[in-house]
Amino acid sequence: MTTQPILLNAEEIEQLRKEVGRPTLMGKAIEENVTALESFMSLPLDVPGHGDGGSYEHNRHKDNYTYMNLAGRLFLVTQEQRYADFVIALLEDYADKYLELGFQVQKNTNPTGRLFHQILNEHGWLLFTSIAYSCVASEMTEAQRQRIIDRIFIPMIEMSTEKYAHRFDHIHNHGVWAVAAVGACAVAIGRPEYLEMAVYGKDREQQSGFLDQVSNLFAPSGYYLEGPYYSRFTIRPLVLLAEIIHRHMPEVDIYNYKNGVVGNTVQALLATAYPNGVFPAMNDASQSMSIADAGVKVAVSIYGAHYALDDNILGMAKIQDSVWMHPCGLEVSRAYEKASAEREIGLPYWPSMELNEGPEGEQGAQGFVRMQDKSGDVSQLVMNYGMHGMGHGHFDTLGITLFNRGHEVLREYGFARWVNVEPKFGGRYLPENPSYARQTVAHNSVTIDETCQNYFDVERADSVHGLPHFFEVNDKNIKGMSAFANNHYDGFAMQRSVFLLNLDELEAPLLIDLYRLVGEGEHQYDYSHQYAGQIIRTNFEYETFKELNTLGEDNGYQHLWKVAAGEANETALVSWLQDNSYHTWLGTSSNSDGSNSTGEVIFTRSGANDPSFNLRSEPAFMLRSRGESTLFASVVETHGYFNEEFEQSVNARGQVSNIKVIGHNEIGSAIEITTKNSVVTVLVSNQSDADAVTVNEMTFNEHTFNWTGYYSVEVKTQSQEIN
Repeated sequence: MTTQPILLNAEEIEQLRKEVGRPTLMGKAIEENVTALESFMSLPLDVPGHGDGGSYEHNRHKDNYTYMNLAGRLFLVTQEQRYADFVIALLEDYADKYLELGFQVQKNTNPTGRLFHQILNEHGWLLFTSIAYSCVASEMTEAQRQRIIDRIFIPMIEMSTEKYAHRFDHIHNHGVWAVAAVGACAVAIGRPEYLEMAVYGKDREQQSGFLDQVSNLFAPSGYYLEGPYYSRFTIRPLVLLAEIIHRHMPEVDIYNYKNGVVGNTVQALLATAYPNGVFPAMNDASQSMSIADAGVKVAVSIYGAHYALDDNILGMAKIQDSVWMHPCGLEVSRAYEKASAEREIGLPYWPSMELNEGPEGEQGAQGFVRMQDKSGDVSQLVMNYGMHGMGHGHFDTLGITLFNRGHEVLREYGFARWVNVEPKFGGRYLPENPSYARQTVAHNSVTIDETCQNYFDVERADSVHGLPHFFEVNDKNIKGMSAFANNHYDGFAMQRSVFLLNLDELEAPLLIDLYRLVGEGEHQYDYSHQYAGQIIRTNFEYETFKELNTLGEDNGYQHLWKVAAGEANETALVSWLQDNSYHTWLGTSSNSDGSNSTGEVIFTRSGANDPSFNLRSEPAFMLRSRGESTLFASVVETHGYFNEEFEQSVNARGQVSNIKVIGHNEIGSAIEITTKNSVVTVLVSNQSDADAVTVNEMTFNEHTFNWTGYYSVEVKTQSQEIN
């Protein structure tokens, strides 16, 4: 039976001890952890019984393992005996009560634990408590240790590997937590056979265990198929178990396994973040999760220690203003201290990046395009053309979001859930998550005939994926990406091509968006835009409705109030104010025969058929078109400044005046954008087999267009156009 800490050795403890009281990132982390621990230790010890998600019991069990984890490591660093005594007392209390609690009553598909309403949380408790136990085991008697092992740890391991073996072997974020918890506990109590099981699975002939988890959940790019929110959730057990394997099974060479997939995963997660550090709410996700998350701090420290201490990692540590209280965190802290003495550490600036999906990287991708404006502000454009994301996936292939000036301009709703708010369905996913949040109409995409992509069939959705067309980001003034989704509606092919364009006359990069749908017969196409703020103006008349009706009866439409609607002009304009910035959208649509198919603009607000007030009340507008094969073309311009306090409003109308479709066919699409000073012609290949040297030619209205490659963007001044 081991009595040694599982994540650090005596020499490393001594080095951490030298940081106590120092004004370094590590010194501040230690001080902050001591302050938090002391505050919790002022409360009476309590090991409560059962409770639902978000209840006092749930939160107390979570706090208990959080502060045992802190206390165990702080005992080693500070040599404060009270911290070890605190951990031991709580463990003895759990040893008294754990087996007497019985399993909670199952209320959904997640199996229950004795402490928590779902086994997932029990695995969190086991992981962090095992680390705490290993830090204080040397302060306990043999009898105390054996009692805790017999009455807590072994029953928990057996529950994970036997009672819930299907969860332990599950290739899923829950499975990552399960193997990490069992692996950590195995090392803490000296049972190497369970560590082997955690790493390789119960049956090496089947897909199970940690190595299969990282091989199948994460693409070669490191992207996690359920999206950044769940990657952030999964990253902590992943890197903790990786560090345990590194120290106790060095023969696995875990940090180089599968071309460094652990490091790629950290990089990919960080690279998805918006410039303000918040992760895009792709798939089931909160709108507020950021790089300040505790698990991301652990991941940044491990990446810095085992892969690279580059400027982006140091910039990330600057934003976090802390490191993980561990030797890996100490390496980052020292590198930051040394670099700070020589220069000003800048904020991280991740390049534009396309992150492939699937175990072999061949199942689509997620695109992240970034561009700076003249003021240094970064616009970020995100498009989903990858995998569905299993049970947490949303039906939004080819959906986009746009971020600049500190906020999402085209927004993502995220999940319908009040996390750990017990009165709201026990803090679990709400009924409106499938009926609205995951539906296509809740995203910045096109919905066909008021149905959902893949007809809300998860199995069908998991069997298909987007098809990347191009990702071109080397030109500082024009960056873009394009992809197809040809299997998401029966009988329809879809293609979306989006660009950020820098023009001298514009304040911020212009979003250019071409969404093409090819099908037979007349259909209804709803081109949706989720925004926030106050409508400022339109270029068409609309009617506001005194009596509100829902936009439809199913597929998310039943949750949308139809607030206003108006017949659109050939080019529709909608402008709104969000915080201190104006945003103007101009859009149009065209049938394949060249006729204009622009129909009406409908303004909506979420919250209909929501008896428990679960949905956030948020506005959106859609351009509705009816026709056969159709191209939607639009731009979003960010412009101006508004300050109510100082009664200032500047450039409220912007520079872009028109957008029109020249034509589109199987060869390509051609559009023209007019600003006060320029005419921009955009040509995009619609051929899936095109490449960078493909010669394209098409004729519309007796005008022939030629270009080489995926696309062409030509900018002429108005004077050139006249001449």
